[in-house]
Amino acid sequence: MKNILLLATGGTIASVEGKEGLVPGLSAEELLQYFEHTSLDVNVTCEILMNRDSTNIQPEHWGQMAEKIAQHYEQYDGFVITHGTDTLGYTSAALSYMLQGLRKPVVITGSQVPISFKKTDGKKNITDALRFACENIGGVFVVFDGRVIIGTRAVKMRTKSYDAFESINYPYVAHITGNEVHYYWKPVISEQKLQVDTRLCPDVFLLKLYPGTKPEIFDYIKTLYKGVIIESFGNGGVPFEERSLLPKIKEFSEAGIPILISTQCLEEGENLYLYEVGRKVAQYNVIVSGDMNTEAIVAKLMWALGKTTDIHEIKQIIETPIAWDLSTDWGVEE
Repeated sequence: MKNILLLATGGTIASVEGKEGLVPGLSAEELLQYFEHTSLDVNVTCEILMNRDSTNIQPEHWGQMAEKIAQHYEQYDGFVITHGTDTLGYTSAALSYMLQGLRKPVVITGSQVPISFKKTDGKKNITDALRFACENIGGVFVVFDGRVIIGTRAVKMRTKSYDAFESINYPYVAHITGNEVHYYWKPVISEQKLQVDTRLCPDVFLLKLYPGTKPEIFDYIKTLYKGVIIESFGNGGVPFEERSLLPKIKEFSEAGIPILISTQCLEEGENLYLYEVGRKVAQYNVIVSGDMNTEAIVAKLMWALGKTTDIHEIKQIIETPIAWDLSTDWGVEE
């Protein structure tokens, strides 16, 4: 029999009707009652780590989750975290960086409908998560609607449907049918010991470009933030006519403030060397995101800034694949 630690953090799955709408409110005992009749041969210990709508989850809470898993790592065979769906992808990515060398599964799940409701998807998702937490595998995974997604590749695509999450730019790990896990590919179990590093710098700004973005926004950003992610157009183009952003990007680069160029397109990643609008920004010491998703980029830059302020070291960390967050064949200069 496998021993699994379930850490509850709130979210829709634990929500009840409140005066102003749904709000997380189930106790550990109430949450546990939904596991009593599962057919899985598993012993589940449940602990309420926090009771928050995931909109209110902050980077500091990622560290609490990672530290709790590290604290109980030797006592359990696997871990399940129940979590709100809205920021679940950010949490799964952050834990993938904070907990490296995992030889046990850390599985994150939630639901679109509270588990106490009649038409909930919560019971299935928790049962599937517990099933996958019993696997002989290591890493951080998202289990939702029968799909298993590597932790750095999960993106919430839908606000209501049960199949809320997709694996972006990477194959699904597996799908779960009943008590059966059917793998598409299986991550190799790490030969390293567990490495826990929860240091973060949350001073990261995410700027989504639109036609008309004023370069003066960078003057404000510089007063509050230590790193900038620019979600640019297409393959990574940045405006250099009229409201040109290039002088500000150059200024940040020379000041040692990391600027990471990403794309607003969900799939296939960026390639700064394809068009003139990309090559002009590539001449500066910018960081490229390849085919990483926004959730992973944000968490990874916070994690990198928590380790160093050297722009060259940060660039190396971001552009090095970790936990399958970055494909090795994304576009580069030829």
